[in-house]
Amino acid sequence: MAYRLVRSIRGTLKYFVLQQQSKSVSNVFKSSTRNYVAEMRKSAFEGNIIRLIRNEIQYELDRSPPSQPTSEFNAFKVDERQGEQWIRLSRKFGENEEIKVEVTMFDGSLPVKKTGDIATEEDVQLHITMIVDIFKGEDNDVLEFVCSAWPTSIEIRNVFTRGHDRIKDQPYMGPGFKELDDELQDSLYDFLETRGIDDELAVYLHQYMKNKDKTEYIRWMETLKSFVEKK
Repeated sequence: MAYRLVRSIRGTLKYFVLQQQSKSVSNVFKSSTRNYVAEMRKSAFEGNIIRLIRNEIQYELDRSPPSQPTSEFNAFKVDERQGEQWIRLSRKFGENEEIKVEVTMFDGSLPVKKTGDIATEEDVQLHITMIVDIFKGEDNDVLEFVCSAWPTSIEIRNVFTRGHDRIKDQPYMGPGFKELDDELQDSLYDFLETRGIDDELAVYLHQYMKNKDKTEYIRWMETLKSFVEKK
């Protein structure tokens, strides 16, 4: 009797163990299948993203490939600031002046008024902001001009002096430039023009930024593609 009971218990345990092993194998199989399907979907999704990015890059290169940026313009040296939304120009003027110009990429636009026609991209004037800093030694204040560079002209918006540290300084920026006496306005434009901040520079900056806009866009897509491709 006891022997039969032991055999019965052993049989029950064996059945239970086999059943648990079967469930475990089944769960592993189901989990493996789910992981495989998920990985396949992920791979297909990422592959589609990579394909679309490649097509966009090729389209931009075929339409108008970017050119090699110039490192100088007149007396200015140009720092491209690769991967950033601005560039810097610098030069010496006279015996003791140093000029630095920080220039944004296109940061605004104005429509060109045309009657009876539908506006196109060519009918929009793109805007660039320029910060012109003129230094006369480390111990002196900085003369700063805030300007707009339009396609063929420079427009002064503000002029003021400040210390070397922009973070600590909160200078009085003076009145709006157009509120100044007309003769003073003309004199300040002449002051900048003698230092190379003129309409010719505005034309150059617009050409440069059109190229930089294309270059940075392609670089951004290449970076995005590289990230998606990483395992």
